[in-house]
Amino acid sequence: MPQGLTNVLEEWKGLDDEYQQLQETHRMYLQKLDEISKLQNNCSSSISRQRKRLKEISQRVKECNKGPSDEDAKNMDEIKEKIKTRPNAFFEMESFLPKKNGLYLSLVLGNVNVTLLSKQSKFAYKDEYEKFKLCSTVLLLLCSFICCFFVSYRFLDAILNFLLVWYYCTLTIRESILITNGSRIKGWWVFHHYVSTFLSGVMLTWPDGNLYKAFRNQFLAYCLYQSFVQCLQCYYQSGCLYRLRALGERHNMDLTVEGFQSWMWKGLTFLLPFLFFGHFWQLFNGLSLFRMAQLPDCKEWQVLMCGLCFLILFMGNFFTTLAVVRQKLKSRNQKPKSL
Repeated sequence: MPQGLTNVLEEWKGLDDEYQQLQETHRMYLQKLDEISKLQNNCSSSISRQRKRLKEISQRVKECNKGPSDEDAKNMDEIKEKIKTRPNAFFEMESFLPKKNGLYLSLVLGNVNVTLLSKQSKFAYKDEYEKFKLCSTVLLLLCSFICCFFVSYRFLDAILNFLLVWYYCTLTIRESILITNGSRIKGWWVFHHYVSTFLSGVMLTWPDGNLYKAFRNQFLAYCLYQSFVQCLQCYYQSGCLYRLRALGERHNMDLTVEGFQSWMWKGLTFLLPFLFFGHFWQLFNGLSLFRMAQLPDCKEWQVLMCGLCFLILFMGNFFTTLAVVRQKLKSRNQKPKSL
């Protein structure tokens, strides 16, 4: 037998042996997947039962709260404390279990399972989200700077507005996936991105004309300032979150946001003047557009709609930031009394 054919046969035999091992490994992999799927269903069912029984026991505890002995009172207090901690424990468990997508993800992605099943993959996705947010904000900062100071073409403004639509749409999708996987961003900071997406889309459709040109420089300067402030926030908040997570004071899936949060105090109060200035700039934009909408030659529906969006952004950002600052001041004043 020729030497070349012998080598080929030996190489094929080794390759075939590896293929047999691969088949066996893949068979075990599918078996483990089936076992994991069954365990996931069992855990989800158990959590549902636990929640139902916990609600029933909570009601019984309230009814048995009158006139117990000292030992009974101690036992009741222990049960109450444990009842308070169970919802958070269920939340942590469910973040590693498949769940139905919310309305927004169902409309965008369908019923695709977006639950990441390991801590490493969750953290990797969260870190990639933060990098995307920072890089996109820098890109928007540069585009706003160029459009504001160097060029004055409508199609370049349209590119900037398209980037804003793409950026906020992508943020809403990624944030929804992160919320499904245990991130605790909620409330206004989620709705804020939906309003910003709509605003950017309306600005994209605003036709070129005298009214657009009158508002253009004001809007571009606002975009430039907002991008600058968001870069500052991403940089400082990410460092603050890293330190707080290392100390065990924050959840590992917490995210940076475009505003002031309860965990931001020491070292981040210098951001508050920048934030409030940006909020009042949104109010100024809204009032400018409302005055513009009252002009006799105003025919574009985008003027009034953009003014309404800016007013919503101002009220949401301003009152949310004010509420967080008030809460932090209140908690700081209570600490010396408790000591």
